[in-house]
Amino acid sequence: MARPRDEYDNIYKSRRWQRVRKIVLIRDNYLCQPCLRRGLIKEANTVHHIVELRKDLSKAFELDNLESICPACHNKEHPERNGSKKKKKRRDIYKFYNNDIV
Repeated sequence: MARPRDEYDNIYKSRRWQRVRKIVLIRDNYLCQPCLRRGLIKEANTVHHIVELRKDLSKAFELDNLESICPACHNKEHPERNGSKKKKKRRDIYKFYNNDIV
């Protein structure tokens, strides 16, 4: 069942959002950024808020909070839309070692 529409949906209908969305898609070369991080090349047609709009409305149009994303990755980011629970994001841990080269 689809969620009821609310005031947040009006943002996606605004001219400002349409301009920002286009800027992000062009910036990211219409490529899915999560797929690229996994070494895959996949076309993106959606712009995703990294920090959800409902959590911080002030970041709605911030370019640093937006990324191009393919439908499959977007569905993984929002499994609650199809009745599933949202999966925790995996955080990669990188270790850096000092090279004692003299």
